[in-house]
Amino acid sequence: MQALTYEDPIIMKSDTTPPLILVVDDEHDIAYSIEFALKQEGYLATSCHDGKEALRIIQTQSPDLIILDVLLPGMSGFDVCKEIRSKGNQVPILMLTAKTTEIDAVIGLELGADDYIPKPARMKELIARVRTRLRSSIVSNSAENKSNNNGNQEIEKITLGPLHIDLVGRTVLLNEKEIELTQREFELLKTLAINPNRVFSRNQLLEQVWGWSFIGESRTVDVHIRYLREKLEKDPANPDMIRTVRGIGYKLVPISATAELLS
Repeated sequence: MQALTYEDPIIMKSDTTPPLILVVDDEHDIAYSIEFALKQEGYLATSCHDGKEALRIIQTQSPDLIILDVLLPGMSGFDVCKEIRSKGNQVPILMLTAKTTEIDAVIGLELGADDYIPKPARMKELIARVRTRLRSSIVSNSAENKSNNNGNQEIEKITLGPLHIDLVGRTVLLNEKEIELTQREFELLKTLAINPNRVFSRNQLLEQVWGWSFIGESRTVDVHIRYLREKLEKDPANPDMIRTVRGIGYKLVPISATAELLS
């Protein structure tokens, strides 16, 4: 597959229009500061201060990325994120909040957020996260469109002993029992299963599953690996399939593996 590279500081969604970014924060000074910084970088940006107004803007203006505060009046950022994803909208969402505990981060990520940035956010880091997320989104969409149009065979099903993964129907069976996975969990399992015995670093999994390179340390991958183990392993504390490779990352060790190709 041909590599796609973007060297310009602003990733255009078309030849003439920079991406539109929506900032949702009930602290007006913070919202306007972020909006101003984004405009200084050449992006289009708008802001609002509550969840219902954010949903209205998303419906009418279709932003390319959303910076979403968790602690909003009336409707929390978690609720806004959940509502966006329930409509099938995969716009990148960066959660911005003063809450920094792991459980808060997990909730946001489980609801479909793409990144989690604690307040007070350093503006340069925030801009870098925005740029990376937008770049990854465009690369992902371009790759998907190319894959859909090139007529190549794609893997449809993977069998790993008692584990059966239907990549088209997006279902997972373990010992003939269906296992419910979130979107991220499914994509993470898919990445590992298509490449059995291959060791992935956390950064590689972040790039392939979430579509972005994390700046600094992240426990996102570790959290989702733990969830997968709890759903798939007999003893999650001593996993048989999803193994930790100390100091590197993770790999999936199958009992047996076969892949059926689409005809």
